[in-house]
Amino acid sequence: MSRSNKYQPYLKSRRNIWKEIVKFVQKDTGEIHTLVELGAGYCDFINQFPAKQKIGYDIRTEIVQFAGPEIDLRIENAVRLPGIRNNSVDLVFASNFMEHLAQEELDTLLPRILEVLTHRGMLILIQPNYRLCPEHYFDDETHQTIFSDKNIVPFLEEYGFRILKLIPGLLPFSMKSQLPKCPFLVRLYLKSPIKPLAGQMYVVAEKGI
Repeated sequence: MSRSNKYQPYLKSRRNIWKEIVKFVQKDTGEIHTLVELGAGYCDFINQFPAKQKIGYDIRTEIVQFAGPEIDLRIENAVRLPGIRNNSVDLVFASNFMEHLAQEELDTLLPRILEVLTHRGMLILIQPNYRLCPEHYFDDETHQTIFSDKNIVPFLEEYGFRILKLIPGLLPFSMKSQLPKCPFLVRLYLKSPIKPLAGQMYVVAEKGI
């Protein structure tokens, strides 16, 4: 399915932002063979991340139109990572995803992520940080679980992950209007120690040994 022309200006703006986010993430991952993205959405990350095999999950059928031809996009619930072999994935990535899950779903998903990750495989999250944006965290009524830079580390460690990096505020809570659209300015924002309106944290974890 081809993209509707009405999406093009919005997609171009998003892709400019995500191109720089992809470069930022790559510094932590190095070369990746197999990438899985949970809640692929407009496919801004998975389309631009240079993995050899790219698998995306989303429950919305309209997402198909945004996936590049090389993406194995699966329109189904990602909680059990259906169809993914154990020890076969180098990177699981999710942006604004886990807060939409109830505790019982997280209890299924996180052990499953550990199963599919290779030795030293990574889980990277871009996640609303409740501590930095409590007044907006539940603007989206589908948010079910609170995460912050205070609870995310023990939460992931409890499931068997080892935390490699935690940046409490990496991006604004909403990227629709608050982040510069020029790639150069996005790059400067990501590098800057001072980030106005930052409400999303960045978490890098690996499969525990």
